[in-house]
Order: sequence, then structure tokens, then C-alpha cells
Amino acid sequence: MDLKLEGKLALVSGSTAGIGYAIARTLAQEGARVIVNGRTQAAVDDAVERVRSDTGGTVEGYAGDLSRAAAAEEVVQRHAGIEILVNNLGIFEPKAFEDIPDEDWIRFFDVNVLSGVRLARLVLPMMKRANWGRIVFISSESAVQIPTEMIHYGVSKTAQLAVSRGLAESVAGTGITVNSVLPGPTKSRGVGDFVQDMARADGKTFAQVESEFFDKVRPTSLIRRFGTPQEVASLVAYVVSPLASATTGAALRVDGGVVKSAF
Repeated sequence: MDLKLEGKLALVSGSTAGIGYAIARTLAQEGARVIVNGRTQAAVDDAVERVRSDTGGTVEGYAGDLSRAAAAEEVVQRHAGIEILVNNLGIFEPKAFEDIPDEDWIRFFDVNVLSGVRLARLVLPMMKRANWGRIVFISSESAVQIPTEMIHYGVSKTAQLAVSRGLAESVAGTGITVNSVLPGPTKSRGVGDFVQDMARADGKTFAQVESEFFDKVRPTSLIRRFGTPQEVASLVAYVVSPLASATTGAALRVDGGVVKSAF
């Protein structure tokens, strides 16, 4: 299927690894011009080279912490005319509620919520002038099923849903769409490393820990495994395409059925 993304300029925040990298690579495969982002120049250069090698696409890089206002302003000024914004930048950290200080709550809000708010605010005027644009927030199934082991993370992901829906309503009747995508437990770099460390500490294999996780922690999963970054990226690529013009204001699940709801 031709997603008609040829030549579209897309910024994917936090895209040197995991879900963000898979999204950047998929968009490049579809012909979009992609801006890869990470905090360090070395990580960005490596990701840009890998995407170019894999896809032969037009790929640029921006090294900077997009949870900071100055960096957000700089990337938008440097790459004028962003037509697709994928807010993937995010952090997670299992921690008991009573051990989460105010500083952590603020940090999670800054990175997981305000980074996307700022970027959307900066690119929206250009999208309005063109009467076309796509904004996607990479949220999580944790937005609707708050995990007791990291409540601050879940709250930040719920906030993304509110921002996304409100922003979609604010551009009603235009050619701009705004959506959230809710991955389930996904074998991104961070999750993969975390599970692998747990497996080594307990003298188990990755597969054993994965099986126990879905038995005890996410028993509602219908696929009974971690999703892959590519499975998330495939949905995102469609959502940001011209083909998805009637999909807006939605919270789209690619969660393996973890959320136990028919709606």
C-alpha cells in the first residue's frame, strides 16, 4: 500500500532506538523526509546512518534534549515546514508511590507531556497555514490502566491523551489531525534491557521472565508476549498518512489486547 508520504517532512522525537527508531525508519521507507532526534550527537549520527542504510531515504538528525524549550525552538527553526510530528520522547521508571518525590513527578511531566506540548505549539502555525498536518502522541496502555509500580508514568501518559484530544478539537474542520497511539508492553531498548537484567539476576531466561510477566503483571494480554517496535511503527505510519484523514481525536491501541475493553 502506498501511504502517500513521499516528500513529507517528519520529526520523530526520541528516535535513536526502540519505538521511535522504528517509526523513523518506517516513515523513511515510505518516502518521507525524516528528522531523527536524540540527546547525543553520537547516537543521532549512528541512527541516521542506520536509517539511511536500511531505507535509502532522506534522513537528517538533530541532537538535543527536546524536553527543553530552547531545544524545541531550535529544531523547529532549523527544520522549517515540519508536516508530521511524532511525539515519542518519553521516560519510565518503576518506583513505589511513596518513594516518588516531587522532583520525579515534575521530571516525568516535563519529558513525557511538555515536550510534546511545546513541539505541537511550535509546528501548529505552519500546519494551519498549509491546512494540513499530522500530530501523534505516543502514549501507552498505562494511560488507561495506571500501573501501580509506576503511577507517575501512568499519570503522564493519561495527560497525553487529554492534550491530544483537546488539540484535535481545537483544529476541527481543518486538514490537521491529532491522535494518540497506545502501545502495550513493547520490547523497546529500555524494556528489553530491564527484562534482561531481571532475568540475569534471577538466573532465568528472557523467555521465562516474559512468560511470568504476562501471567502475573499483564494477564489480560491477548498476544501473551511483548509487542515489537515495528508493530507500533506500522500503525503510526498509517495514522500520519493522507490516507488517515478521517482518523482524528482518537486514542488508538496497539496493546496486544491488554486493555480489556471492546471499545
